[in-house]
Amino acid sequence: MKKSKFNMQIKINVPDGKSGNYEVETFTVREDDARLMRIRSIFGSGRGLIQPGEYKKLKRDGVMVMSNAPDEIRDFMPFVHRSRGSVLVNGLGLGVLLRALLAKDEVEEVTVIEKSADVIKLVAPTYAHDKRLTIIHADAFEYKPPKGKRYNCVWHDIWDTICSDNLPEMKTLHRKYGRCSDFQLSWCRRECEARR
Repeated sequence: MKKSKFNMQIKINVPDGKSGNYEVETFTVREDDARLMRIRSIFGSGRGLIQPGEYKKLKRDGVMVMSNAPDEIRDFMPFVHRSRGSVLVNGLGLGVLLRALLAKDEVEEVTVIEKSADVIKLVAPTYAHDKRLTIIHADAFEYKPPKGKRYNCVWHDIWDTICSDNLPEMKTLHRKYGRCSDFQLSWCRRECEARR
């Protein structure tokens, strides 16, 4: 994993495929595309910085919901740096965060809660070899951790877009999992709060 502001990348080996209304697809960013994105970011939010190369995206009903592009990786890296011990992740996606967590020796176990059986079918086999991983097909709002279970860190990433409409669900999840965790974060919570 590179930590440069512009080169941050996590390669994933999830094969292209389709299940139900979800699809994993490889896409290529050409040099001209990357240059244009960098220029636009100067006048915008700073998001969207990307190097030329091959990336993966997860789509639902033909619309991209996530990728392994640097801006998405940058969003969860503070969580990765803090992660250790027992980690709970709400939302599997492409498994980009999962790959980063499993690369850390300090992470002893990762439990992923994923609502979509199709996402699990497409993505889970890529990570099934790691004995520290448990993927559970469940809804983050309904899942009940085992009695007495304590997580060192919990990550919530079940939203497709950065939107202040996500804040009530974030607060609900933080309340729910706060009882069984030492530390938790939600994807782009600060950005959502700033957009209120």
